[in-house]
Amino acid sequence: MRIPRPRAVIPAALAATMVAATLTAVTAGAPASAAEVRANGDAIVHLFQWRWDSVANECETNLGPNGWGGVQVSPPQEHVVLPSAEGATYPWWQDYQPVSYRLDATRRGTKAQFVDMVERCRAQGVKIYVDMVLNHMSGTGSAGSGPGSAGTVYSKYSYPNLFNDGSGDSYGYGDFAPCYRRISNWGNKQEVQDCELLDLADLNTADPEVRRKIAKYMNAVIDLGVAGFRVDAAKHVQESHLADIINRLRDVPGFGGRPDLFHEVYGDGTVPYTAYAPYGGVTNFDYQRAVSSAFRDGNIAQLGNLPNYGGLTAQQAVVFVDNHDTQRENPTLTYKNGARYYLADTFMLAHPYGRPQLMSSYAFGSVHGQGPPSTSNGTTLAADCTGGAWICEHRNPGVAGMPGFRNAVAGTGIGSVVTDGNGRLAFARGNRGYAAFNATGSAWSRSFSTSLPDGRYCNVGRGAYDSSTGACPGGAVTVSGGAFTASIAADQAVALHVEARLDGPNP
Repeated sequence: MRIPRPRAVIPAALAATMVAATLTAVTAGAPASAAEVRANGDAIVHLFQWRWDSVANECETNLGPNGWGGVQVSPPQEHVVLPSAEGATYPWWQDYQPVSYRLDATRRGTKAQFVDMVERCRAQGVKIYVDMVLNHMSGTGSAGSGPGSAGTVYSKYSYPNLFNDGSGDSYGYGDFAPCYRRISNWGNKQEVQDCELLDLADLNTADPEVRRKIAKYMNAVIDLGVAGFRVDAAKHVQESHLADIINRLRDVPGFGGRPDLFHEVYGDGTVPYTAYAPYGGVTNFDYQRAVSSAFRDGNIAQLGNLPNYGGLTAQQAVVFVDNHDTQRENPTLTYKNGARYYLADTFMLAHPYGRPQLMSSYAFGSVHGQGPPSTSNGTTLAADCTGGAWICEHRNPGVAGMPGFRNAVAGTGIGSVVTDGNGRLAFARGNRGYAAFNATGSAWSRSFSTSLPDGRYCNVGRGAYDSSTGACPGGAVTVSGGAFTASIAADQAVALHVEARLDGPNP
């Protein structure tokens, strides 16, 4: 969610991502039955603004085979429809202004297509994470009374027939926070949490009935197989209110256990990151700024052993190089920076600090609100990773093989750190993996000591290894006598792991 901030108080943009939450069990109604499956791992890709059927296809052709554990999808609830706003046609942020909790029709598809996506991704070991807007509804001037994407007629502070299920559940004026005005003092926590973000109708989550309706929506998508949520604008919801909503959620069918949540929190002195850590993962913008800047400037040697950015431990932090907000409003590094950006993504997936969330986006220019590739009526087009309109960062050769690396080295730490000047860094992941990064303009040629068993390994830092065919687009690297020699090209990486051996059994 875009959030403007007074520079003297909160100096940057806002954003997203996730980590598994350990939550109190609840005894709500039983979810739909589904055979339990195992998720591939903890790496999540954000397929920003992708259609439901495109996500399903990507799970089967790329995400599942390459070891991604989850995919974050854009908000699935009915939203406002804005043919023109702030110089953009059907801006991406219209999806973050709900008018009901119906799944019937959004710009990305129908409820049937959504269900099909969840089931097809689950079959590939990929969890679906919904971008959950629970802080607010639509804003002042958002197409007046609609209708919304599923036909609902609404006005600010009046949202009838939230579920279209005969229950009569709706929101009226009294269901919104008592402030009824835009946030003006970002240094006042009560105002940040009780007043309106960007004039969006702020739900009064102090009211148990409001919390019930929010949880009803979340449980509805959980029952369809959704495994988790990115909670948009979480810092604008009081912690105790959020905890109560979470405690109302049912277990996840298919993958089993509690839903995973991660909370969008731009931590500061008023609302620190750690305030939301008891309720799930927390987006770590301090990591984003530090790591993105280090790779942009070629100063990565200090990144071997990372601090607890913002006070968040590795288990609490959700980390990212960019997201849909920062790439537009505070672009330290994005796909527009080319190889150095993808090298930072490779590093993020190789390092054990935090849970990684990778941005996968569409091309945009000077109009930052521009929506995804669409038809003339605003319906999103199928994602096409070959034409240039969709960037598909997750398919980049430096990124595609790294979820498999991360899964193979899970549970190991950082060791045997090697640096060479400011722009070169290498480290071991126990005896299961090794990664080296060259953020300079010239090749890095040397011998690296490693605990990997002798053998020939696929360099997954330059392409995903296909264990079924033995295909290795990244090229082979030979480990012999506890060492290997490599020449790492400018702004590239070498990443080896025991499950991508080209000879002999994998340990």
